[in-house]
Amino acid sequence: MKTMIWTTTRAFALLVLTGLAYPTVAQTPRRYDAVHSGTPWLDQRGLPVSAHGAGIIKDGDIYYLFGEAHEDMTNAFAGFNCYSSKDLVNWRFEKVALPVQRSGPLGPNTVGERPKVMRSPSTGEYVMFMHADAIDYRGQFVGYATAKNVAGPYTFHGPLLFDGKPIRKWDMGTFQDKDGLGYILLHGGDIYRLADDYRSVREHVNQAMAHGFESPALFRKDDIYFFVGSNLTGWERNDNYYFTARSLRGPWTRQGLIAPEGTLTWNSQVTFVLPVEGTRDTTFMFMGDRWSYPRQASAATYIWQPLMVDGDRLAMPAYQEAWRIDTATGTLQPKRTDGQIIAATDRRVRFVGTWKQAATGEPSHRMTVDKDASFSVKFTGTQAGLYSVARPDGGYARISVRNSQGDEVLSSTVDMYSQYLVSSAKFITPRLPRGTYTMNVSVVGDGWYWVNKKGERSGSKGHAISFERLEVRQ
Repeated sequence: MKTMIWTTTRAFALLVLTGLAYPTVAQTPRRYDAVHSGTPWLDQRGLPVSAHGAGIIKDGDIYYLFGEAHEDMTNAFAGFNCYSSKDLVNWRFEKVALPVQRSGPLGPNTVGERPKVMRSPSTGEYVMFMHADAIDYRGQFVGYATAKNVAGPYTFHGPLLFDGKPIRKWDMGTFQDKDGLGYILLHGGDIYRLADDYRSVREHVNQAMAHGFESPALFRKDDIYFFVGSNLTGWERNDNYYFTARSLRGPWTRQGLIAPEGTLTWNSQVTFVLPVEGTRDTTFMFMGDRWSYPRQASAATYIWQPLMVDGDRLAMPAYQEAWRIDTATGTLQPKRTDGQIIAATDRRVRFVGTWKQAATGEPSHRMTVDKDASFSVKFTGTQAGLYSVARPDGGYARISVRNSQGDEVLSSTVDMYSQYLVSSAKFITPRLPRGTYTMNVSVVGDGWYWVNKKGERSGSKGHAISFERLEVRQ
């Protein structure tokens, strides 16, 4: 039985990096001062960062983020995006690094997932690897593309070959060791060593050692390799786990979970682990996806968390909603936690429709399943964070923020589903000009789900939304 976890800490509240899915933005958002998990997130254009299944490569003093672009109501390949940042907080959209091809394995109505980029030390060429597939997930292989510049554009070359044949598995990742050798990771735990030019596979280094073990990610600290993956539950969240070894050839020892049991890896699935190496320390950043089909473009978010590494032990013992790395020193930085709380009982909150108070023993919040229900909150300040309780019957909420003149300055869709009750930030505005604003939140009327190859459906049992509090930064 899963452990019930309720998160109500405010230690990292209102230290915001954010973006909004399909937003309307009256002005370019100001710079953010923290990495913020589980909420939408804006780039320099005021558009949502669209980079799921992502990986990061550092080139010079700039980090480049590559990930899947998405459209709602479909999982068809929509291109791989590239973003850049010097602080891992503020991201600049560079370009669509690899667009939908005119035809072929990454053409219209295909699947392209989990892009990762490494630079070949022997050629200086940038090589992108990805999972390419048919739309029904029955034509999978590991593909590759190349570029002279890190941001692209990339040229797709088709399957990566080993002994003249494609590698026909789906979830994949990459790892570059300290000696420059590059590796392809496959679900189950397969590891393949690349040729020096990274354009083919030279050796099958490690055989699969686990059932499932999807979305593989691997990193090294000192002489210990950490191999992280997820259980086999489609896009439903699960408790991710890890192996350790002193050699990529093994033997690999299964160590356990990376987050407390029942948190389902803080409702996410691993995609990459980034070592942020500085002059004083190295922080290992867990990068996870909080999938939200069929609204992968407008409601899926990211879970980026600092990992604690001690010997062969790996952990994310507490969920940090907002935090920051000093990329120069490699150390975590403390952040401000000030803010005014507007609770559900405050007169500035107006509820429309049928709302119920939470049951005894649950985090204090109001919830509704009324498809015509909504609430609005008036606040004065420069930033606001909506905190809600995600639920097993949670669904999508539509959010709109208007200024004192009635103009819409931000809009978004957020997902309030979780297998267990959990309180967290669902929507954080970027820094706005100080003024008076009204946030309106309404029921969309559906929730996220997934249907596997066997026709089995998982996901939300309803479309409820909730309100716990609004935190306002002055």
